Amino acid sequence: MPAAIQCRDLRKTYDGKVEAVRGLNLEIQAGECFGLLGPNGAGKTTTIEILEGLLAPTSGEVTILGHSWRENEREMREWLGISLQETRLSEKLTVRETIELFASFYREPRSSQEVLEQLELTEKADSWVGKLSGGQRQRLAVATALVCNPKILFLDEPTTGLDPQSRRQLWDIIRAFQRDGGTVLLTTHYMDEAERLCDRLAIVDHGQIIAEGSPADLIDRLGGHHVVEFSVSGNSDGAALQTWRGLPSVESLREDDGMVALNVKQPHLTIPALLDAIGKQGSELQHLTTRQASLEDVFVRLTGRHLREE
Repeated sequence: MPAAIQCRDLRKTYDGKVEAVRGLNLEIQAGECFGLLGPNGAGKTTTIEILEGLLAPTSGEVTILGHSWRENEREMREWLGISLQETRLSEKLTVRETIELFASFYREPRSSQEVLEQLELTEKADSWVGKLSGGQRQRLAVATALVCNPKILFLDEPTTGLDPQSRRQLWDIIRAFQRDGGTVLLTTHYMDEAERLCDRLAIVDHGQIIAEGSPADLIDRLGGHHVVEFSVSGNSDGAALQTWRGLPSVESLREDDGMVALNVKQPHLTIPALLDAIGKQGSELQHLTTRQASLEDVFVRLTGRHLREE
C-alpha cells in the first residue's frame, strides 16, 4: 500500500527571495494520526496547502495515496476532508443545510443525518449557523470535512479557542475516524493534544523538519525523562548556571525569565545536590517543582521558543 501522504525535497519560494519551505521530506502512512508542529512563520501552512493541492510548489514532488496532483486532481479531491483553523460558513443557512451543501460537492458523500449524529449536532440541525456557540461551529466545520467520506483528514488547529469539553469531543471524533482506517494530518498549538492524538509528529522550523518521531521518542531524545524547575534569590550568573549544569544526572539546562529548568534522568540524585549547591552559594530557594518531560520541553530546546509565541 502506498503512503497516504508523501513529499520529496519540497520547496516554495515567494518572489524569488523568501523561502517558506526549504527541501522538506515527509512520509505519512495510511491509518496514522500525524502532527505537524512549529512556531509561527515556520512554513507549516505553506506545506499543508501544497499537500492539499491548493498551492503549487516551486519544486519537489507530492503524492497522495500514490497519485500526483498534476494527473488526478478531480479524483484526489474526493479523498480529502479539510477543516481550516477558521472556516467561514453562511450564517443564514441551518446546520443541516450547510452539511447537505458540502455533501453535494462529492460523488459518494456520507449521510448528512449520520454526520449530524456523529458530531452531536442533531439537536442543532435546524438552527442557523449564526446562532451556534464556538464549540458547535467548530464541530460543524469538522462535519463539513467528514461528510465527503474522506480517506485523509486535514485538521488545521481544530480545537483552538474551545473549552475543555468541546476539545475532548473533537478528540473522540478524530480517534473514531482513525479507528475506521482514516489518516489524519493535524496541526495544533496544544502540546497535550499532540501527545494524546499523534502516532508520530514532525517539528518544522525555517521551512525544514528539525525533528521527527513518536512523542515518546522525541521526549526520550531530549536526554532526560524528568524536568526540575527552580528559581533562587538573585540572578543566575554564568558561574551559577555552570554549577547547575554540573549537578548529578543533568542532561541539559534552560533558563527562562529567572526560572531554571534542568532535564534530568534521576531527580532523586539531582535534587539533594541542587539544594546543597544553593546552600553553599548562600542563595535562597524560591521555587521548586518536578514533572515529567513533555513535548513542550522538546520544542523549546529545538526552536528556542514556546509553541504559542508569536
